[in-house]
Amino acid sequence: MSPDHSPDTDAAIAEVEAQLGVLFTRVRTMWKVGAQRVHPELQPVGYKLLASLVRSGPCHAGALAEQLMTDKSVISRQVKLMEELGLLVSVPDPTDGRARILTATPEAVLKINAVRDSNKALLRSRLADWTGEDLDRFATLLSRLAEVPLGE
Repeated sequence: MSPDHSPDTDAAIAEVEAQLGVLFTRVRTMWKVGAQRVHPELQPVGYKLLASLVRSGPCHAGALAEQLMTDKSVISRQVKLMEELGLLVSVPDPTDGRARILTATPEAVLKINAVRDSNKALLRSRLADWTGEDLDRFATLLSRLAEVPLGE
């Protein structure tokens, strides 16, 4: 099947791109606000890192860098800051002393979960009038879009 390059399709793709830009801006704002709610000195990238640790559990710094598609130096700087803020513990991996295992502190878990609960309530209110079928279709389409390789 060849791609449809009609003017209607091009306009629809341009609108999708524009709406994704709006969505990404709102998500970045949510990360910034979430970071501030966790700790006034926490940066949005630190919030993303911490939220990932709370969701997935303790992990190696390198694995977290891969998961978040970010440079290890970014992780390293954020880990140092979050340790100072009492939000994260970093210990050597007992099986590989060069690697560090990162764990969110209980305080960080409570704060991240409070932000998540607030975000879920907001999303639930925004989607309250959507049908189950609409929500399933939206989730499927988002999943398909997320499968697109980056940079291609």
